[in-house]
Amino acid sequence: MKLFDSHCHLDDLAYDKDIDEVIKRANETGVSAIMIVGTNKDSSSKAVELAESHNGLYASVGIHPHDAKDCSEQVLLYLIKITKSKKVLAWGEIGLDFNRMYSPKKKQEKWFVRQLEIADELKLPVIFHERDSNGRLLEILKEKHGKERKGVIHCFSGNKPELYQYIELGFYIGITGILTIKGRGAELRKLASLIPADRILIETDAPYLTPAPEKNRTKRNEPAFVKSVLLKLAEARKEDPEYLSDIIWKNTCKLYNLKPAKIGVSPTKNL
Repeated sequence: MKLFDSHCHLDDLAYDKDIDEVIKRANETGVSAIMIVGTNKDSSSKAVELAESHNGLYASVGIHPHDAKDCSEQVLLYLIKITKSKKVLAWGEIGLDFNRMYSPKKKQEKWFVRQLEIADELKLPVIFHERDSNGRLLEILKEKHGKERKGVIHCFSGNKPELYQYIELGFYIGITGILTIKGRGAELRKLASLIPADRILIETDAPYLTPAPEKNRTKRNEPAFVKSVLLKLAEARKEDPEYLSDIIWKNTCKLYNLKPAKIGVSPTKNL
């Protein structure tokens, strides 16, 4: 079983003391590739640095809606510069978050649209963040829809109409450990079977959203735990885990423009 954690934050301080052990555990669990997702200038830079230091690690760069208040053209120019690394395969995590409101709505929308333009210019797939935008993210995506744009709705937790609209736009649907949580994941488990097999990705969002059963023994999530997401997803869809893992592996490689046979996580640093 080959697994791809399509979205995590190994750049987080939570991994500073044992990053090599975390990567080793992922490798031993069958996780052959990991996407480290940037959320601001510093985290994007660290994500690229980590990706360049290990086989099977990749990075995205972008400004999260929480950090939109600190975004500028100068910051975006820096991010554009570091996309020259061969390990940068996507732009994101970008989008709208009207829940915690760490940045004003106007700034979130301004820099979201600007980053969509940049991603399209660079021909990079986009990693989308949406929380409580009340349809606004979908409105912008429809208004600014690029015919060639690829992307994934990270940590999907919407309703059936939203799911169908994202699929109609051609996007992948990212499933996290929320799926494994008895109460919180009930609706998501109902929707899981409605997602076309060729549009599903699995992710941890580590160090956040630790799945069951791991959440019963540790608060910190890590890429190795993406296997629990896969197993619960297969159960919800009534599909064989090996069969589903193969499809999702191919989906993720397709999104990130990777050749499936040429990648694999290694706990050994590149020299």
